[in-house]
Amino acid sequence: MATPTFDQLLEAGCHFGHLKRKWNPAMAPYIFMERNGIHIIDLYKTSAKLEEAAKALKNIVKQGKKVLFVATKKQAKQVIADKATSVGMPYVTERWPGGMLTNFPTIRKAVKKMSTIDKMTTDGTFDTLSKREKLQISRQRAKLEKTLGSIADLGRLPSALFVVDVMKEHIAVAEANRLGIPVFGIVDTNSDPTTVDYVIPANDDASKSIEIILDTVCAAIKEGLEERKVEAADDAAAKEQAEADDAEAAPRRERTRVRRPRIAEENAEKAEEAPEAEAAAE
Repeated sequence: MATPTFDQLLEAGCHFGHLKRKWNPAMAPYIFMERNGIHIIDLYKTSAKLEEAAKALKNIVKQGKKVLFVATKKQAKQVIADKATSVGMPYVTERWPGGMLTNFPTIRKAVKKMSTIDKMTTDGTFDTLSKREKLQISRQRAKLEKTLGSIADLGRLPSALFVVDVMKEHIAVAEANRLGIPVFGIVDTNSDPTTVDYVIPANDDASKSIEIILDTVCAAIKEGLEERKVEAADDAAAKEQAEADDAEAAPRRERTRVRRPRIAEENAEKAEEAPEAEAAAE
C-alpha cells in the first residue's frame, strides 16, 4: 500500500488551510505555520495520518464489512461517486437524509419501495395504471433513486464512515458517533477533529487534494478486498481437501470395523478350544 509523498501532497494543494480568523483551536497540532493570514497544514502529519487511516480501512473491508462514503459538496461529489463505485462501496453525494443511520429501518423501507416500483414495471402492473398514476410513480422513483440509489445495496448499517468536510457533514458525523461507528474524515483547519476517530488533516475544498487522498484510501480498500478473496479461496480449498481426506479414510475405517469382529470371533474360538486341548493332554 503506497501512500503519496510529501511533494505529491504539496502539488495537490493539501497544505492549504482556511483563514486564520476561521480556525478551530483543536486543529493546532496539525498546523505547521501561518502565512498571509492563512494556516498551512503540516503535510508530514497528513501523510502519517493518511497511512494510519488507510490501514484501518483495509482491515475493516478485509472482514467483509462496508464503508459508507459521504460528500455533498460540489468539489467532492463526482470524485466520491467514481472512487466509491470502483471499490463497490455505498456513498451519499446528495443531501444527507436525516436519520439515515439512527433510523436505518425507515431508510431501508424507502429503498424497498424502489424495488417494488421496479417489480411493477416488469410484471405488467405498471401498464394497468392511468397516465397520471404512471407519471407520479415515475417521479417518485426518480426522486428515490437520486437520494438513495447509491445505497441500495447497503443491507445493514455500515461499519465505518468516510467523510469529506466534517463541518458540512456534521449531521452524518453526529449520527455515526451516537451509534459508535468509526468516522474517517478529511479535516480542514476550520473543523473540529475531536468528533472524528481517524483524522486526515488536509485541504477539503480543492478537488485535487480530495482526489489524492481518496486514491490512497480506495487503493487500501482494494487490497483488503483482494486479500479477503484469497483467504476465502484458501478456506474453500482447505475444506475440499478435508472432505477428500475424509472420503479417502472412510473405506479404511470400514475395513477396520469388519476386521475387529473377526478377530474377536477367532479369540473366542481359541478360548473354547483351550480347555478341550488341556483335557486331551491329561
